[in-house]
Amino acid sequence: MASKDKKQPGAQDESSWAEIKQRLKTRPFLYIGTVLVFIIITIAFVFVPAISPEGGMMEDLTFGYFNRVPIRYASGNIFHQVQQSLYRENQHLISDDPNSIWLVYQIWRRAFEEAALFTGIQNEMKLAGFITPEHVVDREVARHFHDEDGRFMAARYRAMDNNERMRLWRQVQEGMAVNRYMSDLFDLRTSSNEVSFIGSMASPRRSFNLAVFPLSSYPDSEVVTFAQAYPDLFRITRLSRITLNGEREARQILDMVRNETITFEEAARTLSQDRFAEWGGDMGMRMAFELAREIRNEQERNSVMNLARGELSDIVSLPTGWAFFRAEEASSPADTNDPLQMERIRNYIIQDVRGIAEDWLFAQAESFSSRLQGRNFNDVAAEGNIMRRSFGPVSVNFGDLTLFSSIRTAEVPEVQDAGRNIFFWEAAFSTPLMTASVPFIHGDNVMVLFPTEENDAEEFDVRFIELYYPNRVMEYMNTMNRNYFLGNERLDDRFDETFWRLWNPN
Repeated sequence: MASKDKKQPGAQDESSWAEIKQRLKTRPFLYIGTVLVFIIITIAFVFVPAISPEGGMMEDLTFGYFNRVPIRYASGNIFHQVQQSLYRENQHLISDDPNSIWLVYQIWRRAFEEAALFTGIQNEMKLAGFITPEHVVDREVARHFHDEDGRFMAARYRAMDNNERMRLWRQVQEGMAVNRYMSDLFDLRTSSNEVSFIGSMASPRRSFNLAVFPLSSYPDSEVVTFAQAYPDLFRITRLSRITLNGEREARQILDMVRNETITFEEAARTLSQDRFAEWGGDMGMRMAFELAREIRNEQERNSVMNLARGELSDIVSLPTGWAFFRAEEASSPADTNDPLQMERIRNYIIQDVRGIAEDWLFAQAESFSSRLQGRNFNDVAAEGNIMRRSFGPVSVNFGDLTLFSSIRTAEVPEVQDAGRNIFFWEAAFSTPLMTASVPFIHGDNVMVLFPTEENDAEEFDVRFIELYYPNRVMEYMNTMNRNYFLGNERLDDRFDETFWRLWNPN
């Protein structure tokens, strides 16, 4: 079993989830409010234009287009605002490493994506025929010139350059259209029936004993039996090989070796086009099934396997070219007393005819299940020296969604990635309590689940899911919205081209 100190995949997500639940438990309304305020601030930050740019005027640079509308970096626009904000936010990192071009790239890339999203939403609103009424824009522009007491500062407004005033007016108009789009998106409500249904999915929860039959436990006796049943697969020989790109070239080299114009080893080192060239063509030991992966033609393969010691083969076709072989030893039956040969035979079974090993393990699992009837799980597992685990409680959570208790928190390595295994979930929740499940395969193991207990989720956990679920829906909608615009075929992304031209002009 994995050490409890060692974080399993997804452990960070689970710890964050636990922290959120604890905060909600102590101050529920405050924390939920914080989440909602964060979303509102994000929208406001991205879509409310600044009155004036920070710093001096910047060069007008185009990083791409959305439906042929330029996505520009210009003083005071959305691209510039996000880029400046991200620079301030990461100033400490930039100070620590002023030459970190990767950090600069990330900042500019994020700013570009926000500008692309902004431009895409504008385009969508125009296609929908939405135009922010002029009097609404006028009222919003005027608000930017109010003092702390809410009085309009007419002198400041009149002092503003006409071009700058018009630029601000257009920014506000565009920003309000985007704000309207985002408001409509996030104002969609999740129905109470849907929320209740999602909350009910936290129950029932079950705890389990688990019996594990790993493929690695497939016994040597079965490996030997299989090898004896199919001896031709495991005949063993030692070969050397010379490989050329063309058939004609390979035949010419073969004739030279046969005529002793050049030695086999010299030809391999100087002319062969494969990985064995530096060893004079020596391939080492090969079993017949291993040779089958390289020599697809059965007749050619048999002729190579049947070579006498020192004999040369004819030209044979390989996936990588044309080759001829020399037998360093005559082929012989596999020696099942040799651990290295046994390991090769075992690997063949597991990789090429895996079902044979799985069938044997299924039979062991079914035998275990039959012996369990009316007896203690741990006693029967101990008698058969069977690997056993315990975990739970978990609810049905196909896909390991963070809203519900996850199988990843079980700290049982054999089931860590079982979240998407339908056979695991069917066995877990269709098997009666205190009864062995039907065996199923997960990863490199055959398993039997033994449900020991079932109960409903705690009221707080259900309440938490119901409170948090609408926020997850909004997060999902926001992600889908971003993916829609940033992955849209109308987006002509030229960011990398422009960025590297600026930072590496040579």
